Amino acid sequence: MFKKILIANRGEIALRIQRACREMGIKAVIVYSEADREAKYVKLADEAVCIGPAASSQSYLNMPAIISAAEVTDAEAIHPGYGFLAENADFAERVEKSGFVFIGPSPEAIRMMGDKVSAKQAMIKSGVPCVPGSEGVLPEEPKEIIRIARQIGYPVIIKAAGGGGGRGMRVVHTEAALVNAVQTTRTEAAAAFDNPAVYMEKFLENPRHVEIQVLADTHRGAVWLGERDCSMQRRHQKIIEEAPAPGIPRRIIERVGDRCASACKKIGYRGAGTFEFLFEKGEFHFIEMNTRVQVEHPVTELVTGIDIVQMQIRIAAGEKLPFTQRQIEVRGHAIECRVNAEDPYKFTPSPGRITTWHMPGGPGVRVDSHVYANYSVPPNYDSMIGKIIVHADTREQALARMRTALSETVVEGIQTNIPLHAELMVDAKFVEGGTSIHYLEKWLAQRRR
Repeated sequence: MFKKILIANRGEIALRIQRACREMGIKAVIVYSEADREAKYVKLADEAVCIGPAASSQSYLNMPAIISAAEVTDAEAIHPGYGFLAENADFAERVEKSGFVFIGPSPEAIRMMGDKVSAKQAMIKSGVPCVPGSEGVLPEEPKEIIRIARQIGYPVIIKAAGGGGGRGMRVVHTEAALVNAVQTTRTEAAAAFDNPAVYMEKFLENPRHVEIQVLADTHRGAVWLGERDCSMQRRHQKIIEEAPAPGIPRRIIERVGDRCASACKKIGYRGAGTFEFLFEKGEFHFIEMNTRVQVEHPVTELVTGIDIVQMQIRIAAGEKLPFTQRQIEVRGHAIECRVNAEDPYKFTPSPGRITTWHMPGGPGVRVDSHVYANYSVPPNYDSMIGKIIVHADTREQALARMRTALSETVVEGIQTNIPLHAELMVDAKFVEGGTSIHYLEKWLAQRRR
């Protein structure tokens, strides 16, 4: 086992990894930008190294600075968390070439799954169900593009092969708009991802977003840890997540879960990962794989009792998975609300000093946050400042527990999206379960009238 790990991230995930290290008796090195000097995890660190100014490009995305920090502190491994460099194959490669262990998949696996076209081709070969679409990157010839779209059937969606985070996508409803939409998406993809390649898929009108969490070791062991429903989204950004997904028959989940674990073995995957699907009319359609720990990992931890971050570390250290698929049990129901420093309905960021910070407690309540009273939320990064997660025997009880938790939460000095969560927890359609990925956008539009 490692004696010292460097955490190449910030915010609540840096604290989450730091806690996992503490429990395992591993020293944690924290790297931080000048904007994060006062963060809780920096104060709690065994060692802390400032790697640059507030701008991400000069700190959390600065590969040489992070690797230098690992060298001067004698760290053995680097955990990238999520976001920033977590899915950057070049970073994983540089970490390994510099003599450190990258706590995540191999650079080759990150590259393969980071390109949406090669990821989809790998999944088709592995028997994972995919959205009907073009067999690869779209050709230049307009007539051929039109032929492919006719074969799939309108509406279609054009996606950037190197895209992610909801960017580089365009829905097309008519043949007249198709060729122009492809050209525009190519131009945007080249600017945003340095890769103009695009592909086409059938646009599913009213799907849910359901994902499968996997763990795979370096000894050909792979398991899946149940599913999560992350359909409550705004502009492709998740707001509420839950496990298990309400209303989907277990046999359907098990069939797709087993295929995901099998795909991990076929592609030689290692570490934690998430297969993301659109679920519509009783069928799963693969969209992408995230080759890192997810923001929403706590709901899976609460229903399975498995510490996903500790498992990432153990796998990177060469250990075998300590359980088989049969030993994994999903118990009860968990819900997570992401707490963001923003206007709850306009979503404008609300950085600044927090004057009061009171988080909920009680049975089955977990709060993952690096924030405290008098902490100043910097304007330089993502607006998420924490997560409130609850676990109970049933979904109904979990909803009641989350309502109580939100009613106990007090944050003053800045705005947060807690009022939005409180409204959604009593919304009839959400309480019923199974809302689509478009539900929140429509709900917000209705509310503004």
